[in-house]
Amino acid sequence: MPDSAPARRVIPLPSGTRLAIEEYGAPQGEPVLFFHGWPSAAVQGVILHKAAAELGIRIIAVSRPGLGASAPQSRRRLVDWPPLVRELAAALGLARIRVLGISGGGPYSLVCAWALPDLVAGAAVVCGAPPLAELGTAAGFNVAYRAMLGVHRRLPWLMRGLFRVLHPLARVDAPGWMMVMMRGALVGPDRDTLADPAISKMCSDGFRGAWGEHRDGVFEDAEIYTQPWGFPIEEIRVPVRIWHGTEDRNFSHSLAEYARRIPQSELRIVEGEGHYSLPIRRAGEILGDLVAG
Repeated sequence: MPDSAPARRVIPLPSGTRLAIEEYGAPQGEPVLFFHGWPSAAVQGVILHKAAAELGIRIIAVSRPGLGASAPQSRRRLVDWPPLVRELAAALGLARIRVLGISGGGPYSLVCAWALPDLVAGAAVVCGAPPLAELGTAAGFNVAYRAMLGVHRRLPWLMRGLFRVLHPLARVDAPGWMMVMMRGALVGPDRDTLADPAISKMCSDGFRGAWGEHRDGVFEDAEIYTQPWGFPIEEIRVPVRIWHGTEDRNFSHSLAEYARRIPQSELRIVEGEGHYSLPIRRAGEILGDLVAG
């Protein structure tokens, strides 16, 4: 955990929207924009703080539109993200950046690598969400994801309604209830990792931080994963590192094979790591590799 509260700001952009950011690591270090998982927000960047500080890396974690303190963006698509990142980088005075996406943040890292080769020097994806619409199946996803996708496919209005009901409950500052439920479904390295109370609190804060004032933000963020990504990954022209653990039960490591279609990619399948343990236990290795590439 940081010794002091992270630098938190809401940045107004020329397009008229606002993005909330939190900064971790070394304030004057090499800039890495961090894209959080789902459901989460910029506060998830805290998991990288210690490793980033030791490596001299500045982590700029960004809440996506409608999540946390970021303003919603009507009918947004994955390909609407790079223009916001370009505006944010300009507002922060950054001429060159690297991007890192964890889980649901993975596609956001890749779309920036595709759309912003003049700005993005390298990208990393850790236990990333695969291109679901392209796969045409939820095989390899965990049970909860498969259930939500099944309901959304048949009754999207019902899924939206369920998220609206959950919204006020998820925002309650009552630590532990969500993590108790999560740990009950975890096995192996993920369960061991989240048994640490400090790490458990980090994850709980990320979950709670996603549910901002916009009641449909978490649902609309989830819907994007059901849609085509909207760009050919074969056209990515910057170095990309794809990390995935063999014990990942959220997204099977076999789903990461799409990475082989990216020209300058390296697929790193890590034995014995899960969906949560990999970015937490291997943060230093992942960040060091990203800035060195």
